[in-house]
Amino acid sequence: MNIAATYDEWASSYDEDHNKTRDLDGLAMKELLSSSHFSHTLELGCGTGKNTLLLASLSERVTALDFSAAMIERARQKVTSDNVSFIEADITRTWPLENGQFDFVVTNLVLEHISNLEPIFVEAHRVLVPGGNLLISELHPFRQYLGSQANFKRSTPDSEEGAVKVDAFTHNISEFLDRARDAGFSLLSLQEWWHEEDAGRPPRLLTLMLEKM
Repeated sequence: MNIAATYDEWASSYDEDHNKTRDLDGLAMKELLSSSHFSHTLELGCGTGKNTLLLASLSERVTALDFSAAMIERARQKVTSDNVSFIEADITRTWPLENGQFDFVVTNLVLEHISNLEPIFVEAHRVLVPGGNLLISELHPFRQYLGSQANFKRSTPDSEEGAVKVDAFTHNISEFLDRARDAGFSLLSLQEWWHEEDAGRPPRLLTLMLEKM
C-alpha cells in the first residue's frame, strides 16, 4: 500500500488514536508559535487539521496541503475558518504555488515519509519571502534508530487486523541541516522534545527553525 493510501485508511481514526508523538507535536507547536503572527502560512501535510486551527489563529491566511484526500476531508470538517484554504497536492512534486507567496512554512511529521529531502527544501525556499521562516517538526532520528515508525491499528471489521506501518525513511540531523544549507536556509534554532512519559529514553521529536537567506 502506498503512503497516500495508507493515510487515507488512517484518516477516520487518526484524531482518536492514542498517539504520544502526535500529541507532543501539538504541544511543541503551541510553545514555539504562541506569540507569533504571520501574514500567509503554508502548512505542508496538514493531515486532519490537527495543527491547522492553531495556525489559523496566528495567521492572516493559511494554505494547507496534503496528498491524502481522506485526510483533507477530515480537516475541512474540523477547520471552517474563512482564512484557511486546502489543496490536495503531492509535495514531492513542484508545488502549485507562486514564488515568494508565504512568510512562514511549516511541516509536521511528514518528512519521515519522503525519501529525498532536497526538493522539499528547494520548493520551500522558492515560495518563501526573503527572511521567511521554515519550521520542521519530525520524529527524532534517534527514535527511528530504535525502530520507531508511524503506525496505526485497523478498526474496521472487514479489514485485516493488526498494526499498519507507514513507509518511512530515516533522515539524520546532519542531513536536515545539509539540505537546508544547500537550499539557502540558515539555522535559527534546533530543539529536542520529550513526552512526559519518555523519561530515560531518547528525545521523541526534533524541531528546526530555519530562515531563508
